[in-house]
Formats: sequence, structure tokens, C-alpha cells
Amino acid sequence: MAHLFIFGLGYSAKRIKRSLECSGWTVEATGSEAGIAFNDEAAVHAALARASHVLSSVPPAGESDPVLDRYGAALGHAWLGYLSSTGVYGDTGGAWVDESAPTGAGRRSARAKCDRRWLDLGARVFRLPGIYGPGRSAIERVRAGTAHRIDLPGQVFSRVHVNDLVSGVIAALDAPSGAYNLTDDGPASQNAVIEEACRLLKVTQPPLQKLDDAGLSPQARAFYAENRRVANGKAKRALGWTPRFADYRDGLADCLRRSSP
Repeated sequence: MAHLFIFGLGYSAKRIKRSLECSGWTVEATGSEAGIAFNDEAAVHAALARASHVLSSVPPAGESDPVLDRYGAALGHAWLGYLSSTGVYGDTGGAWVDESAPTGAGRRSARAKCDRRWLDLGARVFRLPGIYGPGRSAIERVRAGTAHRIDLPGQVFSRVHVNDLVSGVIAALDAPSGAYNLTDDGPASQNAVIEEACRLLKVTQPPLQKLDDAGLSPQARAFYAENRRVANGKAKRALGWTPRFADYRDGLADCLRRSSP
């Protein structure tokens, strides 16, 4: 009966799949590396019929959710999961937010709508901050020369190591439906993260720049438009989960150990 179907086999979902398969689960998924095309309705419906659990990591398309729009009627499973974003909380000026905070006021309005639709279906909705891990962290950006330090005093973000994301989702396999913030314990500025990566690599920090001078993409600039600290107390209490990597220092040290020079 331990059979998971994943919509969208991306960076995080691949690691969820690998971890569960090591525990004896059967895992099927859509995606170029998974063997089932999202648009192949016959194959998807057959896989959903075999699954005991369903997880979606598919982001919004426009203002809607492509998984729910196309396959929502087939999602009568007792366990549903959705990888959402802490962006649904919008900008709080650096204040703490938990799962009781209002959603939908920030730039992620489409994500907030999808988040609400999955909650209404009885899903476990995992609200995730910036995800990093081996091969996708400040270590790689510093090495590539693409890291920036932006002069925005007081700007703070939460983040989560991908391994802690995986352990949080797995801990929720026996948990009630609802929203769960999966974040580490130490919100910090992006500058602090870059500076720690430089320290670990023993290289000079990139210069401090004004936002308008950094040549960032619109997506990267939008990252700096919001400022918040995200609390993880509910996940700790309800899931019995604790992040192994309590803050970016622990997480970056792990990324460095697992990276290629």
C-alpha cells in the first residue's frame, strides 16, 4: 500500500522519491526523468489508481493550478501533499509569521490561490522558503562568480536545506491535513549566507552593491521585494520534526562537504 505518485519530479521531489524508495516505497512520477508524461491522461489516471499517496510539486501556471485543473476530480486519496511557498505570506517587514498568518497579499498571489485549493482538498501543504542543498547553494554561486551582496540593511529571509524538506514531508505521511512551514531555525540576510560561503571557500567576498547596480534579473530582484521570518513551531510540534541543519552555517558546511572542487 506504500505507493506514492508525484506530479513533477524536480530538485526536491527527486530526493523525496529516492528517500522513500530506500524505505521500500513504490514511487511513480511525471517528468522527463520519470517516464510518465503529464499530458498522458491514461497513464496518469492509471498511476493515480495504483497510488495510496499523491504529492504535487508543480507550480502555478498563470493564475491556476495545472494539476488540480486537469486531474483534481481523480484526487480522492486519503493522503495528498503539495509543495507550496512561504511567499504566500507576502512582505511582513521582517516580522515572524506562522501558519495562522493571512496569505495572498504578496507577489505570490497565484501560489496563494493554489495553496488554498489544496488545503480545501484536505492536503498537507508544505510552505517552503528558499530551498538549497548540494549542487544548488551559495557555494556554487560563489565559485561561479555569480553571488551578490546587496546593500539592504534589515533584509531577512528564511531557508531550508533540501534534506530537511524531505524529512519534513516524510514525517507528515502520518500527520493530519493542514499547512506546515518547513524552514530552518535561523532566518538571516542573503549577505550573511554569501559571506559564510566565502569564508568556507576562503575567497574574497563580492562587493556590496545597491540593488539597482547589481544587474539582477526581474525574478532575482523580486526576491528582495519581501522581508520576513518564518516560524516552524507547528511542524516541530505536529510532525515531531526538527531540521538537522538548524541554520545556513550548518547547511553550507554540508553542501561544501558534498560538492566537487
